[in-house]
Amino acid sequence: MKKSVTALVAFLMSFSMFAGETTETSSQASQEKAPVVTTKISGFVIGEYNYTSLEGAKPDNTLSLRIARVQAAGRILGDFNYRLQIQVNGTSNSIGGPRIVDAFIEWDKYKAFCVKFGQFKRAFTFENPMNPIDQGFYGYSLSTSKLAGMNDRIGEHASNGRDLGLQFQGDLFQIDNHPFIHYQVGLYNGQGINVKDANSHKDLIGGLWFIPVKGARIGMFGWDGRYTRGDVTLKRQRYAISGEYLVSDWTFRSEYVHSYGYAFKSGYGSSDVSLNEVLGDKSDAWYAAVIAPVVKNVFHLKARYDVYRDNASWERCYTAYDFGADYQFTKNLVISGIYSFVNDRRLAEGKHNYSTADLQISFRF
Repeated sequence: MKKSVTALVAFLMSFSMFAGETTETSSQASQEKAPVVTTKISGFVIGEYNYTSLEGAKPDNTLSLRIARVQAAGRILGDFNYRLQIQVNGTSNSIGGPRIVDAFIEWDKYKAFCVKFGQFKRAFTFENPMNPIDQGFYGYSLSTSKLAGMNDRIGEHASNGRDLGLQFQGDLFQIDNHPFIHYQVGLYNGQGINVKDANSHKDLIGGLWFIPVKGARIGMFGWDGRYTRGDVTLKRQRYAISGEYLVSDWTFRSEYVHSYGYAFKSGYGSSDVSLNEVLGDKSDAWYAAVIAPVVKNVFHLKARYDVYRDNASWERCYTAYDFGADYQFTKNLVISGIYSFVNDRRLAEGKHNYSTADLQISFRF
């Protein structure tokens, strides 16, 4: 796997050089003709230190390379955009090791109707499509990580919110230089990234949101899916309600996600197809987050209320109260810290509460 990733990085670099040569030749031939292919190589790295006071946690603190990614993205013939993104960290020769996360092409000639094919983010929730740096906290909310295909409760391997599929999307009714409606709808395999489909059913996922004023959006999402392990197929039926407002470097965002469908008792890679009866067939999660600028585009304070109920009951409720700050040296270099107070009712009586601290440094190139 490590050799394959190295070869893929080398390919991306050589492809970028080739695309540049193509652009130059086209420009020399005709100043008016658009380049056949354009390519930009970019990426980002997030380093992390994490501490937890959870009793029995070993180790209770750790340094890690959370994410390291590189991508080639650009346009073809003026009417198509494409992206090939790989994650280069992780344990080699494992499903969570170096891997392709994005590999798609999209026809986007018309803003009202675009067609995307390949491996990419599922059209579910506002937060799921966000870059890990831009979403603002040490990690995605529990509603996104557990119920949008990150580290899904159903037992699917970590898929970064992505799947293989075909998606249609577009912006409608321009008002004051912004669309009033955005829609997304897609058909996906339902098994996550970098694996073949395991059943004949295709997951149907869609979203519709309204943008009454620039920076504000209210959305609704639905997901009718199936996930298969061995000869057992589980339903994955979900909906989400989302709201967000971005203004003058302030961020207000909140989402609620409800899920119907059982989960496997064991994790990915196991042949055990028994169901997790403790989790049952329902779960839900919600969060509310605010990011406030102290110095615009430089220094921010932030807070998030994050809740996950793995069987939709208060008896198994996990709640995190997150407080932190970030400092942007430039748009490409950010340091952030978050303190979290956690109340986990799934733990033994008298041990529900503990704290975590997380420090991250992120840079883009």
